[in-house]
Formats: sequence, structure tokens, C-alpha cells
Amino acid sequence: MLDVAVIEEPAAAEASLDPIRSRILAALAEPGSAAMLAVRLGLPRQKVNYHLKELERHGLVELAEERRKGNVTERIYGATAASYVISPSALAAVSPDPSRSPDQLSARWLLALGARLVQEVGTLLTGAARAKRRVASFGIDAEVRFASAADRMAFADELAQVVGALVGRYHDESAPGGRSHRVIVGLHQIPVPQSGATGSTAAPRQDTAGTHETDSEAGQEDRP
Repeated sequence: MLDVAVIEEPAAAEASLDPIRSRILAALAEPGSAAMLAVRLGLPRQKVNYHLKELERHGLVELAEERRKGNVTERIYGATAASYVISPSALAAVSPDPSRSPDQLSARWLLALGARLVQEVGTLLTGAARAKRRVASFGIDAEVRFASAADRMAFADELAQVVGALVGRYHDESAPGGRSHRVIVGLHQIPVPQSGATGSTAAPRQDTAGTHETDSEAGQEDRP
């Protein structure tokens, strides 16, 4: 089982978003048959079996083993991954395009960069899986708490200078056999869940120092 699988086909994305099928995928972190899943989820076996077939057809679950019980063969299924990410490629023409309106201070542009990251890395993973090779990649995940918006802006300016210097030092446009790589660095406020409201988050805090934050419900651009 993979840690994460990227869903690129629209039909597979639709199948994964069905509430019952998403419950089945979660339950199949531990392999089981239609009968086992029916008990775990409190659903009719026939319904579970139907959804299992659809998930298998889209490559989201796979047959793990077959067990013979008398005159009956029990089919044990498992999810192909522990978790799934839907690639923006599944949205075809309406997927985000960071080249439309690049703006380092735009939260929506940062989101478009993230969407492109999912799409490109997903494509690499799919190709690497077919070729039975690994994808060369590198990631950093860090958390920083700023005392003020001015400190945050200073951090962003210094970070941009450092990354720009590194790119300028190592980039070689004419290198024979060279391979182009994407470098993405993002900075955003960590959403804080509102008490008593499951799944909802507080609006970004308003502050000023070269950037500003506004309530997205007002239809204005969010700035980190």
C-alpha cells in the first residue's frame, strides 16, 4: 500500500468523493471482504459489493487475496493507498494556472502554485511507478511564529533574497543533459479552528506591514 496516491482521472476523482465510497476506502486501511466491510460500516453487503467493484474499476482498491470457504470464494480487498490527493488535472480546463496573475503577496496565487505542485509531482509519481523508479525530490516543512507583521515581511524579503541567490548560483541553462527542477517556497498563516464549529476556521487577522489580510467572504484578495 502506498502512503499517498494521486488521482488524475476525473471518473476516479468522482468515485472517490462519493460519501459511501470514501468511507469504504478509509475502512480498507485494513483489508477486508464485502461482508466484513458491511459489518464495519453498518451497510447492506450488496451495496458494499457494488461500490467495491466501482472503486476497483478505477484503481482505488485492489484484490489482496482470495479465501476458499466451502463452496464460496471470499474476495479480500485493500485500498491502493493510505490516503489520496486529487490532482488539478482532473479538473482539466478549469485547473489553476499560476502564470495567469503571478503575485508573491497573493494567497490565491500561492494556492495555484500548490495545485501545480500536486499536478506535476503526481505526474512524476505515476510515471515512476510504471517504470518502477523513485522520484528525486526534496521538501522542507517548518513553522515560524512572528512577533509582528513587520517581522514577517522582513523574513519574506530575506527568504526571497536567499532563494534567488541560490537559484542564480546553481542554474545552468546550457548544461548538457541538465534537468530542470521546480523550486517553490510558501508562507501562510496556519488556520486556527473555531471552538464549537467543526471544520471551520477563523478569518485571517488584520494587520499591515507591506501586506494586508482581509476576510475572504468580502470578495477581496487574501494576503498572507
